Parts: sequence; C-alpha cells; structure tokens
Amino acid sequence: MQVTKILPLDKKRSRVWLDEEFAFVLYKGELRRFNIREGGELNEKDYIEIVHTLLPKRAKLRAMNLLKSHTYSVKQLEDKLREGFYPEEIISEAIQYVSSYGYLDDLRLCEEYIRGHLADKSRMRISMDLKRKGISSETIREAFENCSEEGFIQDETEQVKNLLKKRRFDPSLCNDRKEFAKQFSYLASKGYSSETIRKALGEWDSF
Repeated sequence: MQVTKILPLDKKRSRVWLDEEFAFVLYKGELRRFNIREGGELNEKDYIEIVHTLLPKRAKLRAMNLLKSHTYSVKQLEDKLREGFYPEEIISEAIQYVSSYGYLDDLRLCEEYIRGHLADKSRMRISMDLKRKGISSETIREAFENCSEEGFIQDETEQVKNLLKKRRFDPSLCNDRKEFAKQFSYLASKGYSSETIRKALGEWDSF
C-alpha cells in the first residue's frame, strides 16, 4: 500500500492516507516506527499491526477513559471516538469491548435519567433529552415501563402547579387572555400537554 498523503492533525498526531483513501491517525513516533512517509510504501505486516493491534487497543483505552468521567450512550461514545478519527470497525470493536464489561448500557442510562428527572421534567422532555443522546424510542419506552414497575410514578399536573408557583402566577389572572397564553406557551415548551396544563390551571384549590 502506498502512503499517498500525510497531514498534521495537531502537534503530536497526523492523518494518513493509503492508496488515496484516509486510513488512520498516528502519533509522530509511530510514523517513524513504521517508517511511514508520504510517497513511501506500508507493508502488509505493519498495516495489520496498526489496524488490528495498535489502534483497537488505543480506542478501547480511550473509551474506558471517557466513561470514567462521564456517562455516555452508545451513540455518544461512538461520536466521541469518531472525533479521534478511528475507523468504523475499530469503533465497533471498542464499543463491544466496554459493553461486555457493563460499562455501556443505554437502557440503564435511560432508567437512571428517568429516576433523576421524573419529579421535575415532563415525560416528553425526558424523552427528547434521551433521544438527543442517540437513544432509540423503543429503549426509552422500555425504561419508562421499568421505572413505573419499580414504583416511580409521575404526576405532571403537580409539576405544572409547582412551575406556576415558582413563576408566581396569580390564578386570578386566568381570565386575562394574554397572561393565560403566556403561561400556556411556557408550559407547552416544557413538554406538557394541553390537557395537563388546562387541568393544572383549573385546580385553583391546590395553589
């Protein structure tokens, strides 16, 4: 394989193209170790060592280190590894590796997030937050069901009332169409349904 291009990525690393296609990122010392230079040749033995040993090991370590400081969904961790220009097959290998040790579990991540926000966020807002993490609707739905079976019950009407209290909303202003529309729009932006909002606004005795 011919090394057709080498471009610096930062002070320590460079991107390498083989036969006109981007291949991987290596450190300067590794370029010297494998005698990789623009216009030169990379033999099959060295190529195999790079893509089957060196880079998979590095990707696994990178994934482990990321998970030590933050909770990621599968999609988020894949994206972080892509930022390091790892080939897709190596990213998949790293994901499988950390998953096999239980460090990566979208269902568990969903359940933990739901338990932590069930009291202060609407179901719709929680679902949107989780989808932004790249988690599927099916996994989110299963997580909600599991949390419900565990006794984590959500009362969105009470949440809306509490939000209105924090906003110092005066129930007597409900007949003010402008004020009503203002509060309604705010609550809808938080993911609460029209039915839930109207119910909360109508239960004055609870304020």
